[in-house]
Amino acid sequence: SVSAAFWNHVRRLDLQDFPCGLGSWNKSRFDAHRSPCRSQPGLGADPAGQEEAVPLGEESPDALVEPLRDWHSPWALPPGCTPQDQHLREMAVLTPEILHGSNIFQVLRSLRIVGKGVEEVDEGLLQFQQLEELILSVNQISRITSAHLPRTLKVLELCCNAVVGLQDLCAQPPPELQHLGLGYNRLCGPLQNGYLTADFWPKLVSLDLSFNNFTDLLELVSQLSSLQKLRILLLQGNPLALIPTYRGFLVDSLPKLSILDDIRIGPDERHQFHGLVRQPEVIRSEARVVVSVGEIKGVSDPSACQQLEVGSEAPVITYSYYVTYEF
Repeated sequence: SVSAAFWNHVRRLDLQDFPCGLGSWNKSRFDAHRSPCRSQPGLGADPAGQEEAVPLGEESPDALVEPLRDWHSPWALPPGCTPQDQHLREMAVLTPEILHGSNIFQVLRSLRIVGKGVEEVDEGLLQFQQLEELILSVNQISRITSAHLPRTLKVLELCCNAVVGLQDLCAQPPPELQHLGLGYNRLCGPLQNGYLTADFWPKLVSLDLSFNNFTDLLELVSQLSSLQKLRILLLQGNPLALIPTYRGFLVDSLPKLSILDDIRIGPDERHQFHGLVRQPEVIRSEARVVVSVGEIKGVSDPSACQQLEVGSEAPVITYSYYVTYEF
């Protein structure tokens, strides 16, 4: 589950061990008998100003943060960590009480769990009450229940999973979502239920549906046209992208779109395809495949056979072959 992968990752960060957390190296700074009015510094604060003098046997915040930032230090972050991980480590030095126990859920705004074999998006995510960005790419998620997603989400990335439908995701979608990444999954049409409309995603700005199995361009466009805030769209890698007029039809159908398949839409291109939306007959649901055979191995070459002499009574032997292609 996502929660299990998260706690496994947190354990790798050693947020409670030197130089992080509470210990003999910073005990006096967090003594319970000190004034409760002491301010809690953020990452941008000057930790050196917290105390006039560092007690004997303890380390200043500057001295504790330094080994975390030095990549040659034995306390440096392990490979594969993110800037968010560095943020947590430094917070564990400056204000370790904030990250104690369940308090960590109130701090995180971004959660990135990539390539960890996650199969389930569990309800434990609801504890992240401030979460705005959730990246779960390159996992094994086949279905995602929107009831388990924090309502504060603005970015949801599910690229390279095994998602086959949008029904569960659209049951209670996060109302503030601005980016939805579903590239490299197993989504396909038809889309009669209208899961890609403004009814479910009223604030969506960016949508990635690349490398799925969408085939009905007209039906897809009819739904995407309701997304009034949509500016970035990725559809490359779908069968419908093989239609010759694919890009022009989308450019003319979605006048507010700024970027299609990572290519910016300029005024010249929009003028070039103007009026194409009124010609749906150019969208054909058929394709022609031309196969050119360069070489066949394992059969006799007719040109190598000796030609029979004129007037020869030898029987003529012919060969025929049955060849199949699998796409």
